[in-house]
Amino acid sequence: MSDEQRRRFEEDGYLVFPAFACERAIERLRARAEEIVDAFDPSEGSAIFTTRDQAERSSAYFLESASAIRCFFEEEAFDEAGALRRDKARSINKIGHAMHDLDPVFAAFSRDPRLARIARTVGLEQPLLYQSMYIFKQPEIGGEVKWHQDASFFVTDPPSVVAFWFALERADRENGCLWVERGGHRGPLRERFVMRDGRTVLEPLDPTPWPTIERATPLEVDAGTLVVFNGMLPHYSGSNRSSKSRHAYTLHAVDGRARYAPENWLQRQSLPVRGFA
Repeated sequence: MSDEQRRRFEEDGYLVFPAFACERAIERLRARAEEIVDAFDPSEGSAIFTTRDQAERSSAYFLESASAIRCFFEEEAFDEAGALRRDKARSINKIGHAMHDLDPVFAAFSRDPRLARIARTVGLEQPLLYQSMYIFKQPEIGGEVKWHQDASFFVTDPPSVVAFWFALERADRENGCLWVERGGHRGPLRERFVMRDGRTVLEPLDPTPWPTIERATPLEVDAGTLVVFNGMLPHYSGSNRSSKSRHAYTLHAVDGRARYAPENWLQRQSLPVRGFA
């Protein structure tokens, strides 16, 4: 990263790296994700991913995914009787949350030396990779992800989480691209998603309104693009009603020098947390 890129990251809260991942690397991730979904047996446990009433809908299946590889369905994947409206492969919302440690294909991609250099440049002196997600944003039923800040889900003192978001397909307004509030990372943390008395709660912290689309910037990017953003940056993605999917892969890292809150929902008791090395 150049000094100009570092300045832009500090000012805007995010940075875009076009053509970061090559076509072959993308193909490997997509093929491996397809294999994971194909092997997934919903009868052994499953859950729906939604950002509506997320605290109330959290389950042991979700919480234990911190140290596992698990599949989560789109909210609109089921009909009124509880049956899938379409085949399993076109019903999954995401895979999470420890592929970067447990799957060789995702581990190799996640520990690209270039990512370690970017992490240091944006302030992660001792980066620790806590979470990975493969997001499908399925055609026609891809769910909306409401405005949020990743720091709500990775509480550290001081705030330190950084997201690495990789476009594995073209992302645009039609199929649910990311929208960000440029410079919004300098605002307050509005809420936090934590464990209280054995259950997850979304605690309000600050009443500052979320940005509107009119104030937001769409990140329409091609496959292979990497978007790095500050965990305090408000961002959003709309539902996907198009005929095109919008596959993406995401990593979340925090600084090992910061205190990782014991009430965070994501705890890696049975799986050591490692950095990019």
